[in-house]
Amino acid sequence: MKPVKPAFEKVSPSFGRSILVRNHTNINPNHKASWHFHPEVELVYINKGRGKRHIGNHLSYFQNSMLVLIGANLPHHGFSDRLTTEGSETLVQFLPSIFGHSFLNIPEMDAVKQLLIRAKKGILFGRETKDVLGDKIQKLANLEGIDQVLELVSILNALSRAKDYDLLNADGYALETTPQDSQRVDAIFSFIDSNFKRSISLDEIADKVSMTVPAFCRYIKKVTGKTFTKLVNEYRIVHATKLLAESNSSIADICYECGFNNFSHFNKLFNEFTGRSASKYRKEMKLLIKK
Repeated sequence: MKPVKPAFEKVSPSFGRSILVRNHTNINPNHKASWHFHPEVELVYINKGRGKRHIGNHLSYFQNSMLVLIGANLPHHGFSDRLTTEGSETLVQFLPSIFGHSFLNIPEMDAVKQLLIRAKKGILFGRETKDVLGDKIQKLANLEGIDQVLELVSILNALSRAKDYDLLNADGYALETTPQDSQRVDAIFSFIDSNFKRSISLDEIADKVSMTVPAFCRYIKKVTGKTFTKLVNEYRIVHATKLLAESNSSIADICYECGFNNFSHFNKLFNEFTGRSASKYRKEMKLLIKK
């Protein structure tokens, strides 16, 4: 197995700054996304794009835009295939400690403090909040010094009062991991991502990470809260949501292209995972894209 890059990501703001803000208008083809974590809170706003969202034990595909807040040390995978024409991504990373213990504990900051606690499960915000705050988040990169800090506090305060949000790991399972775990999980996720369209045996995947099958099964359930079969099927369903929204292939063709060999089983799992049938999902996505 090829060496896996360190899973701990070191975030380094420029000299004299406590906040790292990056605006991207294109994707670096040489950058390989990996499963990683860092002690910084991460705010990601994508105004026009699409891609896979893998945060903690949550896996889904997004269309058009996204605003998500990822808590400190919550493992996540880099977003890929994310920018379309005129699309941009703004990434904001900061340590909660930049506000200081005393300031974070004053009554006026209580809502922000609770927001950062909720963010440990990953928070996905809806269209209303994206429309209100998207431009402010993008313009953070143009500010310096105390102006940037104050604007970040203002944005976090607005996010703390937003009503249109979902917790991505709302089932109570908060995924935390060590650097060693992250390297192994990254190897597992990378292998699934490259091979989910075919059958993957437990013997094969266990061998990839130098484990016995029983040990691997216990390990994957411990670090993801899911069985290996469920994890692979979720990759397949997420890929199916991408194809349903972006291609004109028939639902049956998409089923088999995603690695399923039984159409009824595909329909059942798709409904369980998304809460709607594949045909209804496609209709909703086509309407969403037109808006």
